Amino acid sequence: MVQINKTNFHLVKSKFQLKKPWDRFVIFLLSTLITIPLFIVLHQNLIDPQWYFGLDRVLLFILVLGIIFFALYALRTIIIVCFALYLLVLVYGSMFGNFSFNSVFEDYNTMLYTMNNDPFPQDIIIAKLLPFPNKSEILMAIEYKNPKVRNFAIMATTKHFKNIKGYSDYRSLIQCFAVFKEINSRWNYVNDPKNGDYIATAHESLLYFSGDCDDHSILMAACIRSIGGTPRLIHTKGHIYPEILIGSMKDLEKVNFIIKNILFIEESKNKQLNYHIDEHGQVWLNLDYTAKYPGGPFMSEEILGALTLE
Repeated sequence: MVQINKTNFHLVKSKFQLKKPWDRFVIFLLSTLITIPLFIVLHQNLIDPQWYFGLDRVLLFILVLGIIFFALYALRTIIIVCFALYLLVLVYGSMFGNFSFNSVFEDYNTMLYTMNNDPFPQDIIIAKLLPFPNKSEILMAIEYKNPKVRNFAIMATTKHFKNIKGYSDYRSLIQCFAVFKEINSRWNYVNDPKNGDYIATAHESLLYFSGDCDDHSILMAACIRSIGGTPRLIHTKGHIYPEILIGSMKDLEKVNFIIKNILFIEESKNKQLNYHIDEHGQVWLNLDYTAKYPGGPFMSEEILGALTLE
């Protein structure tokens, strides 16, 4: 009986095994995909002995790849079965669902990019630290329901990034980034009257795209909110600037990739994304008039208060 069971087991096992050399090829492919992110983590955290031509890193990659390959090869039957089932799920998702081969590629690419190009985290802030200056006037000036404001925002979404495909979950953010691009490319800084604050309404600023930091923040917040984004204004010593809600840290990984590889490639080249994390763990990206891309450097990092527009 034991001999028969063993024979049946080997028969079943042989049916699920790939013929050589295809089994080695599949295992090598899987090993490479696993090795790349693991190597990035090791590369960033291990001391660099500064060998010539980076030979230490070459040997490290080969070592990690070898270990993973032999470990997977020892379990090749169950690994290949799982891999085949995963491919079937992806084929089904590509035909009838929302999770496809392209989704896997995007997620993997985003993971690799973020691991090697982390955004720049800022301090966790607590909203409403101090009373927000001119709060009532600013709230009235953010005319997100004004037809002129919404029409301008819609125009910006048709002018910039209209044909970006494959990121439907972030379509609203991409459209808000289009608004950012249009406003910041046209903004002209002009001081308030001497000895007094002048709070321009959003539709007023649309006339000449000119004003000071609070006028810019009001216009940006109004336009973003008019197309479904969630903005807030940050008050620092002598400065006000807008931010936009990104979501969770996982969302930030995707947005980091989109900004630096698709939307603002030249503007953000070799630069980091700057953001804040609020008391609820939500991520907010800098949209100041001095920034050339969403998440550009902060003009002032001393936070005195925040005004969120939900």
